[in-house]
Amino acid sequence: MIIGVPKEIKNNENRVALTPAGTKELTKLGHMVYVQSMAGINSGFTDEMYRTAGASLLPSIDAVYAIAEMIVKVKEPIEQEYSLIRPNQLLFTYFHFASEEKLTHAMIKSNAICLAYETVQAADRSLPLLVPMSEVAGKMSVQEGAKYLERPQGGKGILLGGVPGVRPAQVLILGGGIVGTCAAKIAAGMGADVIIADISLSRLRYLDDIMPANVKTMMSSEYNIREELPNTDLVIGAVLIPGGKAPHLITRDMMKLLPSRAVMVDVAIDQGGCFETSHPTTHADPIYEVDGILHYCVANIPGAVPFTSTLALTNATFPYVRMLADKGWHKACQDSAELRKGLNVVNGKVTYKAVADVFGLPFKEMNF
Repeated sequence: MIIGVPKEIKNNENRVALTPAGTKELTKLGHMVYVQSMAGINSGFTDEMYRTAGASLLPSIDAVYAIAEMIVKVKEPIEQEYSLIRPNQLLFTYFHFASEEKLTHAMIKSNAICLAYETVQAADRSLPLLVPMSEVAGKMSVQEGAKYLERPQGGKGILLGGVPGVRPAQVLILGGGIVGTCAAKIAAGMGADVIIADISLSRLRYLDDIMPANVKTMMSSEYNIREELPNTDLVIGAVLIPGGKAPHLITRDMMKLLPSRAVMVDVAIDQGGCFETSHPTTHADPIYEVDGILHYCVANIPGAVPFTSTLALTNATFPYVRMLADKGWHKACQDSAELRKGLNVVNGKVTYKAVADVFGLPFKEMNF
């Protein structure tokens, strides 16, 4: 198969979808890999490293799209890429369609095969290609939240872990999945007082067992969240509806309960955000203020630490990339129930029900 790896062009997206090590494995199997020049430089991989691994270097993103049967990316195509995508071309990347109606219609129009990392699902219902980036984003959410609580950054001027004689910050984490768990570990390790809220009692029991004493669990409900907000300095939104739009757990009227200059970090922004006042931001302009509350809603948080993120992501994605290259998308999805769940748009039809439901589009079930 002819595999193309373009340079990511989303704002401050520094990750790359394939490492030289992965390139070497694919070329050993007889596949042809075309990498856009400088695609891996911000993750620590030079053009020469790709060339040595057997890749051919191309000068432009247009050239990569023009030659490749399968495009392997990190983030969804942005508008300037839409016209480059060809009918029947396979795109394997994060799409997060439920939060991007324009992207959804563009991919329908392209007649391409859109296989989304975030909905590839294992038999135990885990999301193997979302987990590594959720781990990074969860840990970074606390790092960024702590920074923006600093007064020069606009926050209320509180140290997350406090000092002897001065209370630590109060952190409320909405969602006890991978993001929430990783966020709680970092916040607790820094010395904050942490509450994790979730709707699963079994998950809360598990978290109560494994977390340190400064982490408490709480059943998630509007009433309980409202009760906690007056004492909260940092809120981290970490809810996930696989493939679907995130629910708004904090509405604008609830924000008045928060202390002035508190910080809200919405890790769910890729799926539309779990705060009513959220809208996507970038690493170049990461925060904005609503009613005296700082919002951090960067849609590609792991892109700020590309060396770690690229290796973590490609460790997870490469076995699927190799399967798709060896078998082609149709046979690979026929053989793998995990990959089948990743099919979101196929030849102009929406094939993932949660995406169809969000936008009121016809749903076509894939039968193999």
